[in-house]
Amino acid sequence: MEEYGKILIIAMPVFLVLIIIEKIYGIYKKNDTAPLIDSVSSISSGITNSVKDVLGLSVTFLSYEWMVSKIAIFHQEPSVISYIIAFFVIDFYGYWSHRFAHQINFFWNKHAIHHSSEEFNLACALRQPIASLANLFTFLLIPAALLGVPASVIAITLPLHLFLQFWYHTKHIKKLGFLEHIIVTPSHHRVHHAINPEYLDKNHSQIFIFWDKWFGTFQEELDDVPPVFGITRPAHTWNPVKINFQHLTLLIKDAWRAENWKDKLTIWFKPTGWRPADFDEKYPVYKIENVFDFEKYGTNNSKKLIYWSVIQILITLLFVSYLFDNIATIGLPNIFIYGFFILVTIYSNSELMDKSRYALFWEGFRLVSAIGIITYYGDWFGLNSIFHLSNYIILSYLVLSFLISIYFVTIDFKTNQNQTNNEKKSFL
Repeated sequence: MEEYGKILIIAMPVFLVLIIIEKIYGIYKKNDTAPLIDSVSSISSGITNSVKDVLGLSVTFLSYEWMVSKIAIFHQEPSVISYIIAFFVIDFYGYWSHRFAHQINFFWNKHAIHHSSEEFNLACALRQPIASLANLFTFLLIPAALLGVPASVIAITLPLHLFLQFWYHTKHIKKLGFLEHIIVTPSHHRVHHAINPEYLDKNHSQIFIFWDKWFGTFQEELDDVPPVFGITRPAHTWNPVKINFQHLTLLIKDAWRAENWKDKLTIWFKPTGWRPADFDEKYPVYKIENVFDFEKYGTNNSKKLIYWSVIQILITLLFVSYLFDNIATIGLPNIFIYGFFILVTIYSNSELMDKSRYALFWEGFRLVSAIGIITYYGDWFGLNSIFHLSNYIILSYLVLSFLISIYFVTIDFKTNQNQTNNEKKSFL
């Protein structure tokens, strides 16, 4: 936990700076690919995923360390060679686990969040799952275990491999010549995120593109087919917690409704999107049919809401940074209480971005939770020892946030809706 938290303390500001640079460059080139509210939602998703990982909220049914102890043919110490082997094996593992996530109904639930943005930018790389509470694909690391690559090498290489997938989530970098034949490039990954029929379920590779070419899932970006991004059953929410479980909710409903026991049992392992016969008519779910003719979600927002959402995510990052930097000091079980507060914060902020009246409930719950924490512990998880006015600052911020939420729900949202209706009437 503590080591990973320290890594994230370094990685978070780097990612944030790169996201800001992409935003400024897009404005400069008059091709802004990163709407602020979409980026806030993406960063929110990244926060929920990183908090889940730091808290260790995952179960591994088959331990890599156990595999090494049982099947290793050789014994290796950490070395340049062992890291190179680990990197290639993890990339092989990444290709297949990624492909399974796209092609099997149940596994799509954990991956849909990553594709849920209807934009394509660096921030959407942060849309990572919290629904992946169990690692089922450790067996794909068998080649590394056979060669005796130490578990410590795998543990270090895995986050490095993940971070290296950040840079190619952008529309501003075009094709890269000979590198297109070796590594995954922005062009390859634009294809992967696209919902055009020509591009669906292609380019699953994560670092080296040759896996797709070897296993028949490669597709080049076509000059006459501009990629359109998102998921074919749009999320229609900025809330990363909801997005993480939307597909699973539909699967549970369909399995319950199915009259045929075979359908109830096999729906989980059918190709992604499969539903029992006639269910599309009986229980319709909106699906994009024409990728060039649909309305993106959440594009009509007041500037006040957009700017407040940006302020909220920056303040949330401060809360998260304190957690990651003080895991040992905060200790168990308090880090789980802190993690719960972060989750409630993300949920509350996202509900407000969705213009939901329930945002007031979640904002109020967040305020009451913070009052309870400070009353019980005497301060904010030891922050008073660093800054003695921290209690007053945190509570003042949360009260102000609650009052601002009241303003948005009771005034701003209604004003914005009236303006939208008037614009539609003028257009007609």
